Amino acid sequence: MKVVHTERHRAHDPKVETYLGVPVPANEVPARADSILAALAADGGFEVVPPTDHGTAPILAVHDPGLLRFLEAAWPEVERQRLDREFLVADTYPTRSMFAGMSDAFVAARPEPEAIGGRVGWWGLDSSNPLVAGSYDAARGAVDVALTTADLVISGETVAYGLCRPPGHHAAAAMAGGYCFFNNAAVAAQSIVERTDERVAILDVDVHHGNGTQQIFWRRDDVRYASLHSDPRRLYPFFLGHADEVGEGPGLGANLNLPQPLRANDATYIASLDRAIDWIADAPGSIVVVSLGFDTYERDPIGDLALTTAGYHEMGRRVASLGRRLVILQEGGYHVGDLGTNAAAWLRGASGLPPGRTIPGR
Repeated sequence: MKVVHTERHRAHDPKVETYLGVPVPANEVPARADSILAALAADGGFEVVPPTDHGTAPILAVHDPGLLRFLEAAWPEVERQRLDREFLVADTYPTRSMFAGMSDAFVAARPEPEAIGGRVGWWGLDSSNPLVAGSYDAARGAVDVALTTADLVISGETVAYGLCRPPGHHAAAAMAGGYCFFNNAAVAAQSIVERTDERVAILDVDVHHGNGTQQIFWRRDDVRYASLHSDPRRLYPFFLGHADEVGEGPGLGANLNLPQPLRANDATYIASLDRAIDWIADAPGSIVVVSLGFDTYERDPIGDLALTTAGYHEMGRRVASLGRRLVILQEGGYHVGDLGTNAAAWLRGASGLPPGRTIPGR
């Protein structure tokens, strides 16, 4: 299997994030990618290739131009203002209660703030998404990884894996958040639709609901979105991801959320996965984009499910049994010690290989 990877991800290297207002060690760190690369190298069945530069046009196909402008200019503005800080997050957000009783037209006409402290809230979801000096370059690199992975599959690969970092599925059309700046899976899916004129399915198996992916395709029927995730009544992003969210307008019925119970095990989770697979199979299309998270792992520090390495192998096998080509893109997973092992297991399952490190012909 070909693995697309770029060292540009190292530019995004936050040391801390905030959790309920308290600084804590960052979870989304370069060591995540190192763990995965080391495990795939030890396995021997993976070929690492660099991404190609796709420019900004594919990003602008799904994201507001203002988000792109903000992310590109944010850290230079921090430096210009000589703000003495290691990372940038907002302390003020335009929540719905601020505008209660005001018309949609009035709210839509509110201007974007000029101060960087206001702009980061304008384009952000949460305060646990630290933006540092290299975040924009790393996020651009992650998009190129996703698009190159899609290129490989469109060109004939049955399956390819993009080691995207930072992840992307919380980034909405006009909003960064949840360790995400651009929505890698959404950009890739949009590119596939444009280039193949086929419908595409996105299967999201991160522990958190991909609120950004859902929002981008909410009113569309050419990209189906299925997500298995912890119940948002318990876990981030809290406000989206419920089972009654099925899309609207042309997208009605093209959105499937399968919230999982606390500490759901392999059997419980895979039963839901089978539902998602059947749902995807009911619609036309030859390519599935997989938002692959391992924060569903039983030892993950920020998740609350209980999946195992063996379960990941079976998940990969079942997704591949759809018989569709797979564009697999990395999302979350924060137990760095076992992250690579879990990734290798899932990818081996998707490749039709047994668990372990034995590669046929080696």
